[in-house]
Amino acid sequence: MAATGLRELLRGVRYEVLPAKATEDKVLAHVPRDVVVTVTASPVKGLKPTLDLTTRLAAHGYHVVPHVPARLLRDDAHLKEVVDRLREAGVDDVFVPAGDADPPAGIYDGALPVLRGLSELGSPFAGVGVTGYPESHPLIHDDVTIQAMWDKRELATYVVSNLCFDPRVLGEWIGRVRNRGVGLPVYVGVAGPVQRAKLLTMATKIGVGESTRFLAKHASWFLRFAAPGGYAPERLLARTQEALTAPSAGVAGLHLFTFNQIAETERWRRALLDRLGG
Repeated sequence: MAATGLRELLRGVRYEVLPAKATEDKVLAHVPRDVVVTVTASPVKGLKPTLDLTTRLAAHGYHVVPHVPARLLRDDAHLKEVVDRLREAGVDDVFVPAGDADPPAGIYDGALPVLRGLSELGSPFAGVGVTGYPESHPLIHDDVTIQAMWDKRELATYVVSNLCFDPRVLGEWIGRVRNRGVGLPVYVGVAGPVQRAKLLTMATKIGVGESTRFLAKHASWFLRFAAPGGYAPERLLARTQEALTAPSAGVAGLHLFTFNQIAETERWRRALLDRLGG
């Protein structure tokens, strides 16, 4: 990949973290203030840990993007309550996936009704992200996920892709999104420099129920991490250079799944930037 293109993607990075006990200290110790931090939400623990961590990190001066899964919201009143709390904390960007809670906590079973609810509340956030699925969703047909993105395009401001390890699949997906007429900027989801043993340990700590869902949805990830030579994000980036840097792709940056290996992820990013001269 051309050094300039890769440098820009690494500068436009977002770090996805989980709201665990030590996350705040790890972010403060290792993440520069110009890196966007996104905070996931748990279908088991609900939104409170996400909102609490978001509020604290925002107070430390970070640009924080909380995940607000539709299926964790009870109703319109709960949505307004969440919006009010986030706005009071100075948050101006949210990520709205459908979520995995089964059954849903309330009236929303997908992201689109929540996006409409935000619009009815006066579009309180400058940034509103939605999910893209380069690799097949385990429960939803590919054409349906792309159509859903089309339906959301006027209510969202950017797309975050789920993990994809196949350069061909990623490139074809970006092409399909653009051919459908969806022009939103895309942040490409990439696993950070995670070690398989640590990832398995982290998955166990999340909780048995969530670990089961995680493994069911992403079993292929672990096969890749266990393969000879392991997983190296820079190799994936090199192999996806055309898909990520083509002018028509509209890729705004990288969304790095840290799996809470935050120090390791930032060291990797800084080392790669240094090698690229920037």
